[in-house]
Amino acid sequence: MAENKATMSGLTDAEAKEFHAIFVSSMTSFFGIVIFAHLLAWFWRPWL
Repeated sequence: MAENKATMSGLTDAEAKEFHAIFVSSMTSFFGIVIFAHLLAWFWRPWL
């Protein structure tokens, strides 16, 4: 049985790329929600 080439994380290259894609899309969504929440707070009570 051929041994799969794994990185230090224990993931194969394909698994690491898949994880990275999910991570980037999750972080983009999170920052979108954060920016929207800050805009709502700014419209409610401007802090500057």
